[in-house]
Amino acid sequence: MIYMGRASRIVRNHQMKKRHVVINLVAMIDMLTVLVFFLLVYSTEQITVVPDRKEVQLPQSIAETQITNTVVVIVGEHEIIVHGRPVARIDEVLADGAAVIPALQAELEADATDMVRLSALPEEERIALRKVTIMADKELPFLLLREVMATSTAAGYGQLSLAVLQKASDLAFTTTVASND
Repeated sequence: MIYMGRASRIVRNHQMKKRHVVINLVAMIDMLTVLVFFLLVYSTEQITVVPDRKEVQLPQSIAETQITNTVVVIVGEHEIIVHGRPVARIDEVLADGAAVIPALQAELEADATDMVRLSALPEEERIALRKVTIMADKELPFLLLREVMATSTAAGYGQLSLAVLQKASDLAFTTTVASND
C-alpha cells in the first residue's frame, strides 16, 4: 500500500522503532573495569583505619581535623595497648605514680627508630614530624592521660593527637537552619 505525506512518515517511524538495537557489552565492561580500578586507587589514599576497641568509649568533640596514619596508643579500662599488644596495666601505672611509663616509652622509642624516611633529617625536625594518636576512654582520670602524653613526648614524638568522636557543632546547625529559611 502506498502512503502519502503524513501517513508515510508515521509508517516509516514505526518501522524504525521496530529495529533491534545491539549493545556492545564488552566495551561497557572494559570501561567499568577501568573506572572501578581508578576509584580504588585514588580513594584508598583518604582512608585511615583506626583500631577499634569496644572497651574504649571516645569523648565527643566538634573538631574537624581528620586522623592521619600515626602510631596509635589505646588507653583502655585495664591496659595500655600499642600495635595490638598490651604494654602496661592501668592499675600498675596509677600505683607507680611516675611521670613517665617506662614500658610505653620503650615501645614508642622502638617505633620511632623504625621510621626510616625521617632518618636523613636533623633530630629536631624528626621529633617535630613524629606523630602519635592517643585513644583514651572518656571515663579515665586525666592524671593517667597526662602520664601517657608525657611519655609520648619523652619518647621523641612532637605531635600528640587525641582521638574523639565527631559530633555536629552548634554553629553548623544554625547555618543549616538559617539557609533553609
